[in-house]
Amino acid sequence: MALHLIIDGYNFIRQSEALRPLDRAALEFGRDALIDRLATYKKIKRHKITVVFDGSQKYYFPENITSAKGIAIRFSRHGETADTLIQKMVRRERERAMVVSADRELIDFADAQGAAVASADQFEEKLIMAEMMEMEGSPEGDNASERGTKKKGPSKRLPKSERRNLKKIEKL
Repeated sequence: MALHLIIDGYNFIRQSEALRPLDRAALEFGRDALIDRLATYKKIKRHKITVVFDGSQKYYFPENITSAKGIAIRFSRHGETADTLIQKMVRRERERAMVVSADRELIDFADAQGAAVASADQFEEKLIMAEMMEMEGSPEGDNASERGTKKKGPSKRLPKSERRNLKKIEKL
C-alpha cells in the first residue's frame, strides 16, 4: 500500500530546530528550506508527499495544488485553516495517509480516521537520515540487525492500531 505523507507545514517548521530560525527571518525561507529537505527525502523513499500551509489574507497564494521538486504544495483558502484542509485529505486517504504534525487535535483526528501519525521530531530524524544518506551516496541499509531475534509474547504486544502506526513509521 502506497504511503501518502501529509505534512502540517508551518507546524513542522516551527517545531524544527533547523528550520525555525529561517522561518523567523522570512516565511518563504522556512517554506523553501522545508521543500528542499522533503525533496531530498523523496529521492530516497519515493513516498507521495503533500505539504499543507495556511494561506494568508495579506499575501496571495494559489488555491489549487502546486508542486515543487516533486512535492505537492497546498495552501488553505481564505477563511480555511491548514488543519481543515489536512482533515479533508485524511478523510479521503484514511489508512494510506500519514500525518506529520505536533497539533494534538489534528493527531487525534487522523488517528480516529485510521491514518498513521508521526510527530515532528520523529519525522525530522528521518529527514536527517535521508540527508546523510544523500551526502554519503550510500543505498538504504537493511534493518535486520536492529530487529533482533527475541520473541515477544502476547503480554508485550502493543495494541493493533499502535502496531500499524509503528509499521508505517518504519516505512519513513
